[in-house]
Amino acid sequence: MKSELVVDVQQKEISIALLEDSRLVSLQKESRNQAYAVGDLYLAKVKKLMPGLNAAFVDVGFEKDAFLHYLDLGPQFNTFKSFLDEALGDKKKVPSISKVKRQEDIPKQGTIQDVVQPGQQLLVQIAKEPISSKGPRLTTEISFTGRFLVLIPFGDKISISQKIKSTEEKVRLRQLVGSIKPKGYSVIIRTSAENKKFAELNQEMRTLVKSFEDAVAKMQRSQPPMLIYEEESRAVSIIRDIFSTDFEHVYVNDKDTFEQIKHYIELIYPEKKEIVKLYQKEIPIFDHFNISRQIKSSFGKTVSFKSGAYIIIEHTEALHVIDVNSGNRSKQSSDQESNALDVNLKAADEIARQLRLRDMGGIIVIDFIDMNKAEHRQTLYEHMKEIMAKDRARHNILPLSKFGLMQITRQRVRPALDITTSEVCPSCFGKGEIQPSLLFTDKLDEKLDYLVNTLKVKKFSMYVHPFVDAYVKKGLISIYTRWRRKFGRGVKVLPDQSLAYLQYKVLDQEGKEIDLKEESDFNSNQSKSHARHKERNNEENQQQ
Repeated sequence: MKSELVVDVQQKEISIALLEDSRLVSLQKESRNQAYAVGDLYLAKVKKLMPGLNAAFVDVGFEKDAFLHYLDLGPQFNTFKSFLDEALGDKKKVPSISKVKRQEDIPKQGTIQDVVQPGQQLLVQIAKEPISSKGPRLTTEISFTGRFLVLIPFGDKISISQKIKSTEEKVRLRQLVGSIKPKGYSVIIRTSAENKKFAELNQEMRTLVKSFEDAVAKMQRSQPPMLIYEEESRAVSIIRDIFSTDFEHVYVNDKDTFEQIKHYIELIYPEKKEIVKLYQKEIPIFDHFNISRQIKSSFGKTVSFKSGAYIIIEHTEALHVIDVNSGNRSKQSSDQESNALDVNLKAADEIARQLRLRDMGGIIVIDFIDMNKAEHRQTLYEHMKEIMAKDRARHNILPLSKFGLMQITRQRVRPALDITTSEVCPSCFGKGEIQPSLLFTDKLDEKLDYLVNTLKVKKFSMYVHPFVDAYVKKGLISIYTRWRRKFGRGVKVLPDQSLAYLQYKVLDQEGKEIDLKEESDFNSNQSKSHARHKERNNEENQQQ
């Protein structure tokens, strides 16, 4: 299977698409100024205690206070609090974690008010990003994640990934990590550490320990609420988690992000650094790899798949509901039971893809087409377990109930990705009346004139819907040719599949968008447009 990663860096957001055999299986979008990413550390202050919830609300600077439950404090919270008191008490010296006296673990059945007080300063880590109207969820079990190891301060254990099956390798890794692990830290050995050499693991251990020490030093110089440690860039952190030697290409359209990713891969797999490619073509990167089209067809309420069958996906606050329909599928067999099984198996494949693609979490209820035979229901259950094995998020699948429903729970760390595939009319903003589409090129002509003669922008790219691009470039003496004669060779018109039919955007030489889309533009005097249209027709008649 060919795996490729495509990274689209825009001015306001970054989108990362994972392709398997050119098919979109995972998509993540994040604002470039996104706050509260999982793994970030904050110096925060306890706002108030909620004994009924056995939790505290903590101020990390978000509009909604963050949530810290007693069970997220961690058993070593007393040791952690003692270390914080020492670090915040003497801000000229970073205390050594190896010299901190171990305190008694807090009881599992304890209460929040026994160990936390309002106004107390804590070093907290984001465990879940803000979802809907809720603030971030926090933990004080601090961890630093690397490619091979996860470092957890205030412990003394070594755990090994269960996916490493070899007993000899487990013994080797345990002994190796035990020899390089500083006192006062727990370590989780990740699957990717299998067969790695001492030098690689030792280098990462030193890097993670230094990250913690630097975070403590910054905490001593800060006042709450304050960001203390920020996770790596989103693109790098995803690659860290999913990268494997099976990756054939990583395409990036931004030079800085390209350098970050290439540097990281050079550290972990020097022999694979050449797979990172800087995409420099003018066509949008998602259009080039046919991702824009796949997004449009995959993120609607109704998703079709082979043979005319389709699924309907509904979201509620508590759960996601998926309904499977055979549609107008041409039956390959006269046996209704066999047809139902065939549709259900194909639907399971698409549903597993959709869970990863939309990053759907929590409770998912699937209403498959009813099947009477127990062996068919078991076949479907086993098939779903098999294809969900590729999903990195923790999940649990239950067999079909007597009502034909399958229940899945899937780990939810970030909000589900919900992309609206319908398009709001860019001409009327949903009001119902638009200018004649025939005059759209006149509107573009006005914008080009404004850019070149008023704003004095000589070189830029205007992106339009592919149909509009084809229209303005048709013929020997096309509209596009006349524009370039009139406004200069620095004017470029390019297609973009993500745009609506009467929508456009303009980017300068540096790739920054020039905002020209004001509502007044679409309500301008139509007589002016008619006049310009008549003037253009006169020019064409003279040329003929």
